[in-house]
Amino acid sequence: MADTDRHDPTEHDENTPEYENAAGGWGSLEGITRIFGKEWDSGDAARTLARQNKPEGVMCTSCAWAKPANPHAFEFCENGAKATLHELTSHRAGPDFFAAHTLSELRDRQDYELEREGRLTHPMRYDATQDRYMRVEWEEAFAAIGATLKRLDPKSTVFYSSGHASLEASYLYQLFARLYGHNNLPQSSNMCHETTSVGLDELIGSPVGTCVLEDFDECDAIFFFGQNTGSNSPRFLHPLKAAVDRGCKIVTFNPVREKGLIEFVDPQNPLQMTVGKPTKISTHYFQVRPGGDIAALAGMIRVVLDAEDAAPHEVLDHDFIRTHTTGFDEMVAAVRAMEWSEIERASGLTQEMLRTAADVYLNARKVIGIYGMGLTQHVHGWQNLGMLVNFLMLRGNIGRPGTGISPVRGHSNVQGQRTVGIAEKPKLVPLDKMEEMFGFTAPRDEGLNAVHACEGMLDGRVKAMILLGGNLVRALPDRERMEAAWPDLDLSVCIATKLNRTHLRPGKETYLLPCLGRLEEDLQATGPQAVTIECSLSHIYGSIGKARAPEGDLKSEIDIVAGLAAATLEPNPKVDWAGWTGDYARIRDLIEESYPDDFRDFNARMFEPGGFYRGNSARDRTWQTESGKAGFTAPTVISALGDMGGGDVMTLVTLRSNDQFNTTIYGFSDRLRGLEGSRDIVLVNREEMARLGLSEGQIVTLVSTYDDDIDRRVRGLTVTPYDLPDGCVAGYYPELNPLVPLAYHETKSQTPAYKGAPVRIEA
Repeated sequence: MADTDRHDPTEHDENTPEYENAAGGWGSLEGITRIFGKEWDSGDAARTLARQNKPEGVMCTSCAWAKPANPHAFEFCENGAKATLHELTSHRAGPDFFAAHTLSELRDRQDYELEREGRLTHPMRYDATQDRYMRVEWEEAFAAIGATLKRLDPKSTVFYSSGHASLEASYLYQLFARLYGHNNLPQSSNMCHETTSVGLDELIGSPVGTCVLEDFDECDAIFFFGQNTGSNSPRFLHPLKAAVDRGCKIVTFNPVREKGLIEFVDPQNPLQMTVGKPTKISTHYFQVRPGGDIAALAGMIRVVLDAEDAAPHEVLDHDFIRTHTTGFDEMVAAVRAMEWSEIERASGLTQEMLRTAADVYLNARKVIGIYGMGLTQHVHGWQNLGMLVNFLMLRGNIGRPGTGISPVRGHSNVQGQRTVGIAEKPKLVPLDKMEEMFGFTAPRDEGLNAVHACEGMLDGRVKAMILLGGNLVRALPDRERMEAAWPDLDLSVCIATKLNRTHLRPGKETYLLPCLGRLEEDLQATGPQAVTIECSLSHIYGSIGKARAPEGDLKSEIDIVAGLAAATLEPNPKVDWAGWTGDYARIRDLIEESYPDDFRDFNARMFEPGGFYRGNSARDRTWQTESGKAGFTAPTVISALGDMGGGDVMTLVTLRSNDQFNTTIYGFSDRLRGLEGSRDIVLVNREEMARLGLSEGQIVTLVSTYDDDIDRRVRGLTVTPYDLPDGCVAGYYPELNPLVPLAYHETKSQTPAYKGAPVRIEA
């Protein structure tokens, strides 16, 4: 790797692109206006946005950030508005559209073009002889799918869900899978925050974060790791701004200088929008090397331990450590064994920088640790997370108001789906209770997560994929291999609102089933229905859609799941698919019966302003771990990267742009990074360009250097100078997913290492 002194991580390279303005502000309003001009032609959009994320309103379909009890006049962000306007588009992809286009033709289109075709309107079945989707009636589709599922071994089927579906749909979906006979319930969390579910559960006895919104009103410092709030969860910028305004200090560690964590203008503050100055969000911003978080945290822990040595019993929270934790001495020994030279090399940060960061921690009484997928999507992501927990626990910063650890989740209900049983691990689900409720014997063997399901497709063990939302083929690592394997499936069923690339890779028998969106009125036998979701801070919210549904023949997700289940399973007097579809309150009663501690008085509380809190044992310092205590982690590596090799091997970091949400591409503007136009780019700093003999605008190929004899490469990428640490390159997800091997994943959770894959640049 290049000499760390050649690139100062605290200062922007003025010769590379950067957005000149603050996050939020007029740029955010212009971004929303641009989408309005393309997507909106009715009053439904404006009325929906006015109700968005408010009590008894509709919950945003974009990110999982919390919804305050006292919302702003406009409680939505730029990306939330994009998600809403795209879902309420007037464009349609109905039977006429599919009659005019073969799937081979559509595969030549970009993701953005497919998204622009609009809402699906009728159930469709793939006809291989014509290479087209053909209209099919719902009952015919249900009967055919059910007949195929009856023929297959249940354990050869996989029921995947994106993080969008409601708690009610998710509960019925997992019940369908278990009544059918398997626990193969992978979810989008497998590819992003599974390290949280596995790691936090082992360390503190909670698979989710411990913070609530009120903690941000009390904290003295926030330490950010690998999360891009400005693009991925912009409403979070409001509590961050409020925290900064009252004196809270924010320290950020991220390889990329993300504008939302540098400065912010509140679009709802007329004074700041006109004559005011942007709010500086991060007190310190350190461009840590990818995978360097273990080393950076070790360096800060070293500084804290040195301060304790100089002033015994005045720095560490000895009572907390003695009463509530295990493994402290082993962790201290492992960290003290790390040489400062190694810490600096692995992190790309100097000792002085890490001492500056640690001083903020030492001068704060209440500290919150925030992180995103930049921390978890590494081969040793679990140790990244363990080191952050170590850092917080040194001074008792978990389980007190104003403190805690908080992953920022992506999809709007990705956390909630796990809460109600979407999990491949049976130990996470109250199966004894469900057996009693529904009169069956539940499967007890561990199911397939996303990586294991992909392996099963490649070796032929997996015969069917049922997809409740999402764009799985596009989201997966090793995408080219997975696209090649998809046609061998006996059955592929996609429940979706809009066309995406997964739908263009049919199996031997394939159905495309259009569903209502959360924003739309859902009329069932007992009248209009509401659904619920859970935010990343463990609060539950009711959501009532009121927008008009697209013309055509659509069903709700719940109706589709129930229809598939009824067509597949034998009748059971304790299972009432039709009755549950007619009245979603009955499904919430089932959820409450299954999870009484989390969902007490569910139907009565679902519209509480700010949501109702389902609780978190670790927040109360009740540690549901094997030892009954929280665990310190002794690091065994100094970098979260896997074996990178040597020579000109670079670390690939995949990014989302400002104009996308996960695999959904809204446009070609990455405004907050100062990048516009093509997504087929590779970002690299100018010093590395010179070292590798590259020139700006040169067309290159990225090649995976993972050692398994499989040729993985992405061609036609334009070299673009950008302010990044040495030794790494960056480019867009999902375009660069083919470079991430399926086997290159986090050691405990199997989360793909999208933030740290080894590649080489070929001119």
